Amino acid sequence: MSSAPNDAAPRFIAVEGPIRVGKTTLADILADHLHAERLRDVEDNPFLDDFYRGRPGAAFQAQSYFLLHRYRRLSALDVAATARRTVVSDFIFEKDRIFAHLNLSDAELALYEAYHALLVEQIPTPDLVIYLQAKPETLRERVEKKRVPTEQRISDEYLEAVVNAYEHFFFHYRSSNVLVIETSEIDFVERRQDLEELLKRLSEPVRGTQYYLPLGSAPAD
Repeated sequence: MSSAPNDAAPRFIAVEGPIRVGKTTLADILADHLHAERLRDVEDNPFLDDFYRGRPGAAFQAQSYFLLHRYRRLSALDVAATARRTVVSDFIFEKDRIFAHLNLSDAELALYEAYHALLVEQIPTPDLVIYLQAKPETLRERVEKKRVPTEQRISDEYLEAVVNAYEHFFFHYRSSNVLVIETSEIDFVERRQDLEELLKRLSEPVRGTQYYLPLGSAPAD
């Protein structure tokens, strides 16, 4: 259940999107700007390197680790009206299923879904999800620039599959209000104006799914 009444400022905000789209950076900025509690995704999955190396069974191990640790972090949140605080997260619980459907075999997915069904009802729903998009080639450039060793093994095909899976998921997502931002041409860190324009937009209500167009941008023909 969402924690904020209609038109109230969102108190549980989640930033989502594919790898290297800028989730962590924007969530850090928003948490600082809003004086909010910062909830971080799992960063130390011990099975991830084996997964990227293609070791049999590693996909299920990595996904199970993510599922349980994300559940623990989100289920511990107090986002009731009496909490009187804002929480900014750089993940939503549902992201876990995006990757499970991409990476698990049918038998593994059936077992995963059984575990997921037991846990999902105990997870709070964000008032607002900020969905960051970027073209696969932009994400590839950012992966190369970041130079995280495990990420260097991500293929172009897998990166494109992740982008497509996110787009499909958010096309059908209705659990929260969603602000969609295409980040390929904007930079919240290096260009102060980009950040100021976004913060101004976030001070206004988001209802349903809306698309953010910075000043100077034009809708596609």
